[in-house]
Amino acid sequence: MALRDWVLPERPAGIVTIDEAEQRRAATWELLIVFSITLGLSALRSLLSLLDSLLKPGPLNRQSVALNVPQAAAHLIDLLLQLANVLQLAAWGALGVYLLWRTGTRAREIGLDRRHPAGDLAKGVGLAALIGIPGLGFYLLARALGLNLTVLPSTLTDTWWRAPVLVLAAIGNAWAEEALVVGYLITRLRQFGWRENRSLLASAVLRGSYHLYQGFGGFLGNVVMGLVFGRAWQRTNRLWALVVAHALLDVVAFVGYTVLHGHVRWLP
Repeated sequence: MALRDWVLPERPAGIVTIDEAEQRRAATWELLIVFSITLGLSALRSLLSLLDSLLKPGPLNRQSVALNVPQAAAHLIDLLLQLANVLQLAAWGALGVYLLWRTGTRAREIGLDRRHPAGDLAKGVGLAALIGIPGLGFYLLARALGLNLTVLPSTLTDTWWRAPVLVLAAIGNAWAEEALVVGYLITRLRQFGWRENRSLLASAVLRGSYHLYQGFGGFLGNVVMGLVFGRAWQRTNRLWALVVAHALLDVVAFVGYTVLHGHVRWLP
């Protein structure tokens, strides 16, 4: 992305702001309720998890956190619980898109349509490469400096459904996060009259905050990812590209870890 692509007007053309006091109060309560039951609550839990890790003896890099873990002893029950988590993520993202639609913003207006599938795929692959390789290096550096916990992408047992479930979890994470933290949140903040840079920063900090459980490196790395992803959406208005990029990053992390674990020295 060229430097000029980071320079934006104060507000995109065609954005209708919410000026009436009662409507602004209703929209503010909507934001608070949505994030109090979705990623905002995850951010609070993540902060508490980090505080707990800091209070434990030993540096952060001697502790670990797993992302996809078994949830039941019986494999069938575990599978159903994993799929229930994916369903929850799908519902979170759908909630944000639905609330925008109810107030006059159609899905196609935030880049959720089928007009440019090849372009969305190409942009998604490019964004994934832009974030993925430096992101891995930053994680290893933060962990070496004691600023990050050791992140285990998966501790699921080796069953026939492990890889498909990890792929679905990656897609669910990507959909929920990009729909809520970019498409829904930035659109609402635009309607409040916020400038693009301020909206972008709020979105990026929120993204970093619900990754605090990973440590300070996880927070900073995801803030940077949020800045890049958010600006890419502000420039292109193609949310599917962000979902593709995020899903690719998580699929590589989740499935790649299960394939390489025990065969690559630097993987915990």
